[in-house]
Amino acid sequence: MPCWLRTPPARYLLEWEQSQLDLQVADVFGFHAVQLGLAELEGLRANRMPHRWLIQPALLSGADSAVQPSEGADGQAPQGPRNVAVCCDFDALPFATQSLDLVVLPHTLELARDPHQTLREVDRVLVPEGRVVILGFNPRSLWGARQWAGRCALRLGAAPEGGALFLPQAGELIAPRRLRDWLRLLSFEVDRGSFGCYRPPLRSQAWLERLAWVEQAGDRWWPALGAVYAFSAVKRVRGMRLIEPAWRKAQKTRRTPAVVSQRQRAPAPQPAESLESLEQRKSAP
Repeated sequence: MPCWLRTPPARYLLEWEQSQLDLQVADVFGFHAVQLGLAELEGLRANRMPHRWLIQPALLSGADSAVQPSEGADGQAPQGPRNVAVCCDFDALPFATQSLDLVVLPHTLELARDPHQTLREVDRVLVPEGRVVILGFNPRSLWGARQWAGRCALRLGAAPEGGALFLPQAGELIAPRRLRDWLRLLSFEVDRGSFGCYRPPLRSQAWLERLAWVEQAGDRWWPALGAVYAFSAVKRVRGMRLIEPAWRKAQKTRRTPAVVSQRQRAPAPQPAESLESLEQRKSAP
């Protein structure tokens, strides 16, 4: 892949991806951010976290794994830390559980030996409400169709046009719908997404510049057919709610009759007898 990244279509691709990463990571807050692979992209330069690291795959040699400051995709000097924390396999990250706030995967799942395990590792190391940004090639695009035709030609023994595949041979292209299903199974919620690079798969820099008008037309008329996609997802952790036993609820809602004291009415007072009636009753035999 490093050789392919020096071609005109790769520079055109990296320019679009760099602009998307700058937009999607600029407002992500936290303390620890990590980019897995593809040192040619400054995936964390627009982020303001104090600790930003680039992780290289363990297959690279010591000379290649030490990333030196170089020009970015836009030709300018890189901004922010470019330190390599460690060289490791992406499906076994040496980070504590729930210790990272942001993880950037620029074509990492396509080149990983086990993309499912790599995504599970990202889910493990992210804190609740942490964010992951994923870049990948869209197989349902003109670039994906040419890559598929080139692989079919290789299987049949005929060399593809141009003598090589248009995209890097390593890895497998992951469709956007398939990636969304993987993220949904891991309780990720995709809240941002965009497609880009609608120009035909051409190797000529002059023709790529002449067809610059295709970008606006593709973004308006066939937005989901871009050669590359950028998805941003948030890790959701559902809260727990204690369920009380049924007999406790029944005891609380049971109604008991209220006790009311029954009071008897006192007899009405008799009228007082006169003095004459008392004397007559005494004198009577």
